[in-house]
Amino acid sequence: MRKILTLNIFIVFLVTNALGFEIPENTRNKIYTDNIKTVEMYRAGWKLSNPVIILGSDEQLVFSFDDLSGEQNDYYYTFYHCDRNWKLSSMAQQEYFDSFTDFPLTDFEYSVNTTIPYINYMLRIPNEDVPIVFSGNYILVVYDRDEPSIPVIIWRFYVVEPKVVIKARIKQSAQNPDGVEGQEVDFLIDHGNFNIDNPTSDIKVVLQQNNRHDNQSDNLKPLFVNNGVLEYDYNSSNVFPGINEFRYFEFIDTRHPGHGVYHIGFKEPFYNVTLENSQPRNRSPYRYGEDLNGNYHIEVLNKEYPETEADYMLVHFALEMPQPLLGGGIYVFGKLSNWECSEPFKMRYNMSKQRYEHSLLLKQGIYNFLYAYKDEYSGRIKAYNIEGSHSETENDYRIFIYYGRITDRYDRLIGYNRFNSNLNRSY
Repeated sequence: MRKILTLNIFIVFLVTNALGFEIPENTRNKIYTDNIKTVEMYRAGWKLSNPVIILGSDEQLVFSFDDLSGEQNDYYYTFYHCDRNWKLSSMAQQEYFDSFTDFPLTDFEYSVNTTIPYINYMLRIPNEDVPIVFSGNYILVVYDRDEPSIPVIIWRFYVVEPKVVIKARIKQSAQNPDGVEGQEVDFLIDHGNFNIDNPTSDIKVVLQQNNRHDNQSDNLKPLFVNNGVLEYDYNSSNVFPGINEFRYFEFIDTRHPGHGVYHIGFKEPFYNVTLENSQPRNRSPYRYGEDLNGNYHIEVLNKEYPETEADYMLVHFALEMPQPLLGGGIYVFGKLSNWECSEPFKMRYNMSKQRYEHSLLLKQGIYNFLYAYKDEYSGRIKAYNIEGSHSETENDYRIFIYYGRITDRYDRLIGYNRFNSNLNRSY
């Protein structure tokens, strides 16, 4: 049973920026302390879904994370409305909160029979304290009441008011700007029931592949405007490298190594999971394999509550290469890295074993990932350098449609849809 504390909420912080820390522009999902692990946000009832809900519906988002610090903390949360570019909107928080703007995180539960103890915190939004009355982009901010000037987590979510219909066609690209096989995403927006006077300035489209922000297309303008339909049919700006099917491994049972796992053994203070050695796939032919498109799923064999019964284990990655790559680094990349090539996920080259190596503390489950190369000069993430790229690869694409006139005080999210390259081959 989860522990839910009933607290009398008192006035601590009431105005935007009163917390003492500055919300960075174009804020992405970020964890600020090492003891926080496995941050997830999804639509209730579907753990692999994106954090998107429909305004005014009964849908809720589930937000959860684990604290491995070994002690209960007084976490509070608040959220901010953002514009189409993830900058804070001009609305004050009091305009979308009834009274208070900060609330305690009171739903938590201790881990059960795990080698590494942790506390799992959970939140559902909207709730009776925080209704949501505007569509658009939001960031959720978690902080410790004792250190309100230091954020613990910042996480994005979306609220959509469906005003338009989006249709997409995904096909093999005839032009490949990166010199590798790609996928072209053509789409149209039907706004017959919603008036848009100036689509060039009032509409912003964001097109993403597999939840990635680093290579998203967010400056597309309609090529054709006709009878309430906006058509986006480019041959380069909406092309993505197909990359490859994600690698995956599972460690849901300590007695029997799962797929992609060579060995599991206990060595104080925790279990160690050694993955099978990997090789680059940039010269290999395409091979289909079902995957989670970079996601992970927390799971334990024969356990009913993986949120608190799954253990944390040290997972060892190895990528065989005869010599290190110059001009950049190799990273473990996917949802497990928050879709970033950051220092905690950077691999190191072992000269004696001629391979890249890295270890990550991960919660039991099923994981997808890629080995991605990040150019140290341009900062670009080029997963195809290691994984190859194929037009046949199965990928998910998300399309967000924002609407806001220059006289409006906030941007609305008037359309959202998810498409799959294997299913959406035509309108």
